[in-house]
Amino acid sequence: MEKMAKQHFVSESFYIVSLVIQGTILIVSGLGTSPYRDEHTFYAAENRALQGLAYATKTLRSRVICARECSMDERCKSLNFNDCNKMCELNLATRRDHPEDFNATQESVYFDADENTPLYSLADSSFDRYRSCKMLLDAGHRSSGIYPIYPEGFGDGGLRVYCDMETDGGGWIVFQRRQDGSVNFYRNWAEYQSGFGDMSGEFWLGNDNLVTLTSDDSLGTWELRVDLGDWEGNTTWAKYSDFQISPGEYNLTIGQYDASSTAGDSLAYSNGRPFSTKDNDNDARESDNCAQSRHGAWWFYSCSHSNLNGEYYPDEHAAADEKGVHWRHWKGHSYSLKTCQMKLRAICLNEYLFAN
Repeated sequence: MEKMAKQHFVSESFYIVSLVIQGTILIVSGLGTSPYRDEHTFYAAENRALQGLAYATKTLRSRVICARECSMDERCKSLNFNDCNKMCELNLATRRDHPEDFNATQESVYFDADENTPLYSLADSSFDRYRSCKMLLDAGHRSSGIYPIYPEGFGDGGLRVYCDMETDGGGWIVFQRRQDGSVNFYRNWAEYQSGFGDMSGEFWLGNDNLVTLTSDDSLGTWELRVDLGDWEGNTTWAKYSDFQISPGEYNLTIGQYDASSTAGDSLAYSNGRPFSTKDNDNDARESDNCAQSRHGAWWFYSCSHSNLNGEYYPDEHAAADEKGVHWRHWKGHSYSLKTCQMKLRAICLNEYLFAN
């Protein structure tokens, strides 16, 4: 195979590692004070891993450093490296020793010294079972629309979602949309739990689906984006890191508000709050049920700075205080918005951890 590139990394122990990109081959050379002075060649099987035989697990910045760790340890017979979460696993055996444990694992690469190992690689396209809209985007699917995805926890049937492949780099799973008032959002707990509406129009994906999606930490962390539109054609957005919905009362967790956002932070007031519907009051107000008085369902405190599941009004002036589809820090709490979307996107763990 033709050599395409070569890089050198020098560790604190003066151990020099050469990465020679020859299809799927790593060549690791030991110099200086390393006890290994010979050359170690590792052959890779993409999207494979030897499972259950690791004696050491480390978070490392690259395949090269993982291979170096293996080459310097006499116990290490093979290694797994996950390109997403940067997890390096050093194994006590090889795929030939334990073929029953050599499994298809997307985003993982397996290395050993057997030159026949590349025969066992699986290309990404062989899966056709992408776990997120971001993976579909990376595989070349550029059109927004409804796709099946197969995250952990959904079984062989997967989950049908609407993927936004255009906004802010694309790869978003849209889980809520309001645009014309065609779908009633004044629903009960069971309906919000399972989801309702039409993905080509207005809909809620379902709280159980959000729990399962955001619990799949193999994809990394999740970011949340909210897109809003008023009745004059103006648009704005807000973005948050570390989005998660927890099981039980579907508590909302969000991380840092993206300072470049233009909508203002109207979700911080809901952070950590359980979900409330007209038949399941989990807000902090004793006098009434915010979901009933606001004709919607949300992560209410007492009551809200935002409620994108509120009653849909035909223009911005029809709603009263905190009624309607509102986002306080953009248009105030009495302005009912024309459009909104809520969407989440997988962010690979440690993607930028070693950038500097």
